[in-house]
Order: sequence, then structure tokens, then C-alpha cells
Amino acid sequence: MTDSSVIDPEDRKIVTLARSARARNGVPEGAAVRDETGRTYVAGTVALDSLRLSALRTAVAMAVASGAKSLEAAAVVTDAETVSDEDRAAVRDLGGPGTPVLVAGPDGTVRATVTAG
Repeated sequence: MTDSSVIDPEDRKIVTLARSARARNGVPEGAAVRDETGRTYVAGTVALDSLRLSALRTAVAMAVASGAKSLEAAAVVTDAETVSDEDRAAVRDLGGPGTPVLVAGPDGTVRATVTAG
């Protein structure tokens, strides 16, 4: 469990962006990642007949497509208690195993911080 009152302001920003994406698009998850330059990439769940991506994998893909070389942090807003191994792997591929992934509930309260490990 993580005390959300002590979260870095830049991490709070990506949680807020992820929460907004989830609410705005009416999707199960919203996610945001921050690259090595401080740019953020925000996404929601993609659920097409021909393409299924979690919000976090979509945000990582957007970062890669935009030229990001690394990630500083990631956040996902979800009803789930944690993120999948596949989501953590996507963050790890770009950011490395120590990249923090903040897991927040729909209200934006950070429930846990895990590493991409």
C-alpha cells in the first residue's frame, strides 16, 4: 500500500492524466507514462474486434511511436488490484526493470507502486 499524500507531484500528474483518460473515454483503464524528457503519453484501453490492448501497453506504444528512448514512470487507473505481467513487461522493455508503475483506483488513490521488474 502506498500513501498517496507523499507521491511526487510529477507522479501525481500522470495518475491524474490516466484517471482523466479513463473517465473521458469510458474505458476500463486509463494509463499515462512519462519519458526521459518529461513528456507524457496518455491512453485508454483499446478494444476493437481486431485489436486488444491494455491502457498501459497503449501508452507505452504511443511513447515509442513518438520517439521516447526510456521511461521514468508509469501509472494505471483501474478497478484491478495490480497490473498484468504483460503490462509490466511493456514498461520494462522501454524503461528498465526499476521503472515504477503506480496502480490507482478509479478515484485516483494510489493503492500500490510496483516496479516493471
